[in-house]
Amino acid sequence: MSNRLINLEHITKIFDGEKVLDDLNLYIRENEFLTLLGPSGCGKTTTLRIIGGFLYPDEGKVIFNGKDITQLPPNQRQLNTVFQKYALFPNMNVAENIAFGLKIKKKSASYIQDKIKYALKLVNLDGYEKRKVDALSGGQQQRIAIARAIVNEPKVLLLDEPLGALDLKMRQDMQYELIRLKNELGITFIYVTHDQEEALTMSDTIVVMNGGYIQQIGTPEDIYNEPQNAFVADFIGDSNLIAGTMVQDRLVEILGARFLCVDEGFGENNPVDVVIRPEDIELVEPDVGIIKGRVTSVIFKGVHYEMDVMANGFEWLVHSTTMVPVDTEVGIFIKPFNIQIMHKPVSDDEKAVDTNE
Repeated sequence: MSNRLINLEHITKIFDGEKVLDDLNLYIRENEFLTLLGPSGCGKTTTLRIIGGFLYPDEGKVIFNGKDITQLPPNQRQLNTVFQKYALFPNMNVAENIAFGLKIKKKSASYIQDKIKYALKLVNLDGYEKRKVDALSGGQQQRIAIARAIVNEPKVLLLDEPLGALDLKMRQDMQYELIRLKNELGITFIYVTHDQEEALTMSDTIVVMNGGYIQQIGTPEDIYNEPQNAFVADFIGDSNLIAGTMVQDRLVEILGARFLCVDEGFGENNPVDVVIRPEDIELVEPDVGIIKGRVTSVIFKGVHYEMDVMANGFEWLVHSTTMVPVDTEVGIFIKPFNIQIMHKPVSDDEKAVDTNE
């Protein structure tokens, strides 16, 4: 990745006496697809709106290409926003919607026509110039909203849950379209979603947020395979999250049984959180496993079976391509490198990281 394009420095935002963002620090690189991911109320949309100029922070600065733009209005920033509700003008046809920003900038008619054709080709809607927007499907309206944003040649495209109103199949199609567009246009995408699969599919970098804090920043692989705390582990994908005790380096006690692991530096006999992904649990013969259990439910999910196994007083979630019938006694085996150890937070809202330096 190339140089930093946007720096958020010590951003704090307060609504009705409550801190929605608390001393947030984040940088975004040029040509990066960065996703702000988290549950409702975590501060992700507020962060996006501060970058876009729709909100001003109570404290802190927004630096864009080395210039302080904290107090600049949206129309003076080199970015465009695509909202979940698209905000298309129903009284205008497709071409007029796309041309709207260019006409405000007083571009020539021939320039505008060229840009409309280019944008429609880019979003795979050639020949749709004269269509009424209310005659288009949700996915087509979404593409027009994106086309309208990109004709203005922004350096950054802000996308606020833009696929939320689409059905599953259309949403998946649009995910791939957005990746293609980002690669073709070579601009920075900042994307807000609460959908983990969406974030894992599209992003170069994911910023997991909760309670106004950044919990973790990393690649999709980092976030999934190496969660830094229990919140991230629980929020991203399915997981077995269990309280444990780090006996010593590379040895953890879970539910009264000792498991070899690869983590070090957690001290001796210290309480920890342990995360084990359901696809990393192997069901074996009872005598071969580290602990024994019994299968309590089986659901066929298409690509795998989802099974619950009661073992040592804990209901383990297991994903496997091999079905084991309900009421079968099994052993549970987990390879050491598939056991992820995390520090226990001091409090529920403990800040995991405050910067991605």
